[in-house]
Amino acid sequence: MSELVAMVLAAGRGSRMRPLSAMAPKPLIEVAGKALIDHVFDRLDAAGVSRFVVNVHYLPDLIEVHVRRRVDGRVTISDEREALLETGGGVVKALPLLGDAPFVVANSDTFWVEGASNNLARLVAAFDPARMDGIVLCAPTVDAVGYDGHGDFELTPDGRVSRRVERTIAPFVYAGCAVFSPSAFADAPDGRFSLNVIFDRLIGEGRLYGLRLDGIWLHVGTPEAIGQAEKAYRNSAA
Repeated sequence: MSELVAMVLAAGRGSRMRPLSAMAPKPLIEVAGKALIDHVFDRLDAAGVSRFVVNVHYLPDLIEVHVRRRVDGRVTISDEREALLETGGGVVKALPLLGDAPFVVANSDTFWVEGASNNLARLVAAFDPARMDGIVLCAPTVDAVGYDGHGDFELTPDGRVSRRVERTIAPFVYAGCAVFSPSAFADAPDGRFSLNVIFDRLIGEGRLYGLRLDGIWLHVGTPEAIGQAEKAYRNSAA
């Protein structure tokens, strides 16, 4: 990929992060001395991303000021002030800004302790448009810090993704980062919808793959989870 572009999803209300998110949008809440979205920018920069598209809706001015200070000259804002479009609808609205090449999509609270190599760089390198329209970063469910869900995916030995079997714990949870071809969003619904709609269609077509995260995924979904994430982050530096 000549120019690597990333869509950073920063429009959500962060309702589970209340009361902290009552005064600050979740992407600007600090973990380990740094705003969540800055942890994301750090990883995207290290993977070679040269341009960013950031969507805004809740407390948008605060996010705009912050990201322009952090990546000034390399960021375009996708404005969702009038209507929150969720993850899938947000990407569709931003497609004209993302270009014709495969691009990264990252949640603004995506956060992990790196293993031996940069996970986003591995994800970008693993994307093969001949075989796939999307590849998702997958964290082992049992090792995820601050996560108490049932997981999302199973992976075949060759990396194909399938959904969690009902009444089971899936071995992998979506780590909030993916690479897509623009064609993954062909015939996407209008308006507000989740990226899960795209995941499920690509799974049905055999065009969604996964890559196992090397490191420890930190799920920062509630105020209580901040302390757990910071402890894991500190321990990784010991």
